[in-house]
Order: sequence, then C-alpha cells, then structure tokens
Amino acid sequence: MLNFKLLANAILIFFMVLTTKETTAQPKEEPFTVEYYYKIKWGYANDFIDLWKKNHFPLQKKALENGEILSITAEKPIMHSGEDTRWDFKVRVVYRNAILGIGHEVTDQYKKQLFPDSSKLTKDEKYRFELVLAHWDVIVDNIELK
Repeated sequence: MLNFKLLANAILIFFMVLTTKETTAQPKEEPFTVEYYYKIKWGYANDFIDLWKKNHFPLQKKALENGEILSITAEKPIMHSGEDTRWDFKVRVVYRNAILGIGHEVTDQYKKQLFPDSSKLTKDEKYRFELVLAHWDVIVDNIELK
C-alpha cells in the first residue's frame, strides 16, 4: 500500500514540474486553489464544523496573515442531495502558489504557537476525523470567460 507522505511528495513534484519554467526550478507565483470536501456522519456536521473552526481554521488564518494563503471560504449546503453525492462541509483555500497548496506544512509551523497543549489538539483532531465518512480534495482552476 502506498504511503500517504510518498503520494503527497509525488503530487508535489508533479505540480512543481507543471508550475515551473524549463530554465528554473522556482515555482510560479500563481494562485493555487484547492477545495476540501467533507461528508460527515449523519447528525454530526455541526460538531465537525465547530471543531474545524476551533482547531484548523486558526492555523489557516495564521497562514493567511503571513501571505501563504490568499483567501479562505467555507460553505455548507442548505438542502441535502443524494447520499452518493452528499457533502456536508466545503472549504476553498487559495494558496499563494502550488508548493504551499500541497501537503500540510504551510500550517504545521503554527501548531506549537497556537496550540501549546498538543495532546488536546491531537485528541480533538482525532475525534473530528472519526466523524468523517468521506473526504476529498479537488484542485481547481479558473476558466477565463470572454
């Protein structure tokens, strides 16, 4: 079974290649947008969102303040869809570039500063992900309309 870190690194390398010129290994400073979708156990969506806002959003806000993230928006559906297409929470993050948008390193650097009790954070985050039935990340690109 493929290790998640190995897969994340492979994706990172892929996007580095896509976002660089042949003559340099520096990424383009183009915004990189990812939408994170979560399908939560029935009846627990608000618990999940509250924990996300308490534990994960402050990390993203810190990256926003430091310019690593350009914008963060979150949405939840007002009405439900069919079970196979249902999602309960979506976060859209626009990163400064693709390098920052792959992996979690962009927010990891703020964990000790914002959450000195790392064992509580770990426990809360474990519970938050126990509520998740499915999770997917979608890299999106804007289409210019003329």
